[in-house]
Amino acid sequence: MDSEKRRMTGAEAVIRSLEAEGVTDVFGLPGGAILPLYDAWASCEHTIRHYLVRHEQGAGHMAQGYARATGKVGVAIATSGPGATNLVTPIADAYLDSTPIVCITGQVPTHLIGTDAFQEADIQGITMPVVKHSWLVDRVEDIPRVVKEAFHIARSGRPGPVLIDIPKDLQLAELEFSYPKQVDIPGYKPSRHGHPKQVITAAEAILAAERPVFYVGGGAVSANVDPADLIRVAESVQMPVITTLMAKGVFPDSHPLCIGLPGMHGSKAANWAMNRSDLLIACGSRFDDRVTGKLDAFAPGARVIHMDIDPAEIDKNRAAQIPIVGSLELVVPKLAEAVQSRMNGGPPKAAEWLRTVQGWKQEHPFRYRNTEPLKPEYVIERLRDLTADRDVIWTTGVGQHQMWAAQYLRIDRPRRWLTSGGLGTMGFGVPAAIGAKVGRPDATVINIDGDGCFQMTMQELATAKMYGIDAIHVVVNNGWLGMVRQWQELFHGERYSETLLESSSPDYVKLAESFGLAGFRCETVAEVDAAITGALECGGPCVIDAQVDHEEKVYPMVPAGASSAEMLDVEWAEDDNAWVEEGV
Repeated sequence: MDSEKRRMTGAEAVIRSLEAEGVTDVFGLPGGAILPLYDAWASCEHTIRHYLVRHEQGAGHMAQGYARATGKVGVAIATSGPGATNLVTPIADAYLDSTPIVCITGQVPTHLIGTDAFQEADIQGITMPVVKHSWLVDRVEDIPRVVKEAFHIARSGRPGPVLIDIPKDLQLAELEFSYPKQVDIPGYKPSRHGHPKQVITAAEAILAAERPVFYVGGGAVSANVDPADLIRVAESVQMPVITTLMAKGVFPDSHPLCIGLPGMHGSKAANWAMNRSDLLIACGSRFDDRVTGKLDAFAPGARVIHMDIDPAEIDKNRAAQIPIVGSLELVVPKLAEAVQSRMNGGPPKAAEWLRTVQGWKQEHPFRYRNTEPLKPEYVIERLRDLTADRDVIWTTGVGQHQMWAAQYLRIDRPRRWLTSGGLGTMGFGVPAAIGAKVGRPDATVINIDGDGCFQMTMQELATAKMYGIDAIHVVVNNGWLGMVRQWQELFHGERYSETLLESSSPDYVKLAESFGLAGFRCETVAEVDAAITGALECGGPCVIDAQVDHEEKVYPMVPAGASSAEMLDVEWAEDDNAWVEEGV
């Protein structure tokens, strides 16, 4: 990085600024208003690798997958107009899931802004509700400062997406480049340490509780909380731990205190424990409606400790009696220390409570009937078991397959589970897997997708082929928009309106082969292991078409608007050995 001022174009200044932030990989697609940046990409020496995508939505989700797998800031680039608007979905997804990404868009030349020029779009205005901050650069000299501020804002406090919109003429204009060493943003100073007295109050409340539940959310992953600190807090008082969909892995699924996923398709033990608790220790969790169900009926007898970096989350959905605003990476170890230092050495007060909850966990595991046609749960279990000796990063789309994967995968480390939780974006899985593999080439990356989700972004297989990004894409193919079909069956009198895909879907093996990838298919239990083993051994990006029972549903299920304790489930004979009991 040059330490002295040097004259260059605004486009080159963008590249030099990205280098100064340590960026090594970006995802994007060129177009007219961003051409000067791409021209500089080809004409000047730099250290950044660019991945050409097939759709700007793919670039955004790849940046998300990269960010969430590595903890770094992901970068996506697009042109003006439709290129920029195609980024809106991943920007909104990153906003709701607190993912740090920087999106750089080209804009029409300054003098044409506001004239409805070709491919003009007010992307700053369009994305205003779903970015942490945004800039429309109006002076070429501002580019280095804006990039510096963008990365600082994206990664600090509650992480999130930021947008930099740069008019074409400013990319061509020249400046004396000097990258700032520090940022000075008045009014933006996230509180990091948490109030010491509140931490002590929280520790005393935990020790006094008879039915505490540790409710860990995705904020713990974003904050890089050390799992050992979470374990110290939980083990000190031997309390049950619930990890939300976004938090899967930050507290080990295999730990005896973990009772898994709460909410609409969560475990009975998790939902019953939250409903009957007298103290919820919310750690980077936001009381999402998919967790709480009917909010007024959620955990009616519980006091709440709420720890979060974002003060706007406190009291948003559920009042907190003990709020702690600060970085969880710093607050959780302080809480662990405070709890341990105040223990008197006697048996945990909540011991009987833990026995009750673990009894629920043992008596009511996730289960399915392992018969033909092939069950999706079985495919996911075999994926889990046949990769048990590998460091696997899992991505998913959104729908039934996402919930089965959350129920049946066992993940013991953070940043190994990447899914779209807040926005629920179908099409997230394929590009997120590609981004994750770029960021973590040493890991095995497996995308579990539904056939509906896969068809939304499957064109990015071309990106995977182009760069040899060897993620495995497993299409849990039931021929339907499965989760919508499940709702139509249960709540709309089996009127399956516009959810059948089977007759018009491609042959996924031939599709993979058309991209130059390997394709595998399994239709029976006997074929599953061979398909997975073949994919693991093929040494490149590939697709598994797992053709599964289209009538299989995700249970248990909390109907929309019901209390989290009111779960639907199927009935089974106690002596029916065909049932498989797995998951948390």
